[in-house]
Amino acid sequence: MLIDLLSAAADTPFALEILERTASTPRVQQVVQLSLAPAFLLSGIGAVMNVIMSRMIWIAKRIETIEDKMEEHRTPRQVREFGWLMRRRRLMQGAIMFSTAAAVMISAVIMLLFVSAYITAQIGTLIAALWVLTMALLVTGLGFFLFETRLAAIGAQPPKE
Repeated sequence: MLIDLLSAAADTPFALEILERTASTPRVQQVVQLSLAPAFLLSGIGAVMNVIMSRMIWIAKRIETIEDKMEEHRTPRQVREFGWLMRRRRLMQGAIMFSTAAAVMISAVIMLLFVSAYITAQIGTLIAALWVLTMALLVTGLGFFLFETRLAAIGAQPPKE
């Protein structure tokens, strides 16, 4: 079946041109080498997101524990902690959103690196712009994570008298 598809595709000039362009092993090797740095960045983003999600799960469980207590049975400390946890959850949601967007962008960069090796249109500027956008999204996500860890280190503060 594959041979039939290839022979049918060979009859059209465009398909033949694509097959010739993708047949170059050195070109594929070069693209794979170029995509290694973004791929390592993608794995790093995944590791950071694993830590973020672990913290987010802990926060969500703690919020559920406090919410399960009836309103009249909550202590002032639990009310304070609930507000503190809600602020932490908002920060973690921002960290997750921006980190996920950075992972999507770096995946697009890897895809475009492969595509750019086989098309005549020059898309280097687009790839560079997506790389810069990835870094901006990643820094923003890490900023949210930094603020959350700072808030966690301070703890739920009692009201000032």
